[in-house]
Amino acid sequence: MTPEQTVDAFCAAAAKRDFDTAFQYLAEDVEYQNMPLPPVHGHQGVRDTLDALLSLCTDSEWVVHRQLASGSTVMNERTDRFEMHGKWLDLPVAGVFEVQDGKIVLWRDYFDLPTIVNAMTPDDLAALGEEPV
Repeated sequence: MTPEQTVDAFCAAAAKRDFDTAFQYLAEDVEYQNMPLPPVHGHQGVRDTLDALLSLCTDSEWVVHRQLASGSTVMNERTDRFEMHGKWLDLPVAGVFEVQDGKIVLWRDYFDLPTIVNAMTPDDLAALGEEPV
């Protein structure tokens, strides 16, 4: 499997909360960071972060518009779509992945945090332990 295929398979499974499948593509000590938030490490850190966000929506999909790979690095431009409160929120994202030995060891997503926070209700923010903006 190429690094690009590894990232594609991971993203498809993670967007649908199929963590058993998705985590097959992550190194045990993976570093994941939603910029500008602090990084998390390991499968549990990734699970906790994805669970927190994806539990707020009834469905999600990550639509890749452009993707390139150079050696072990894969970068994609995508729209992460979240169905929240009966409406779809589109979040433009740029993702950077490092793949070693068939596993993602580094994953960073760059996006505008207020875009997602402003779509949340006070109850959503409270569930995440955040204060309303």
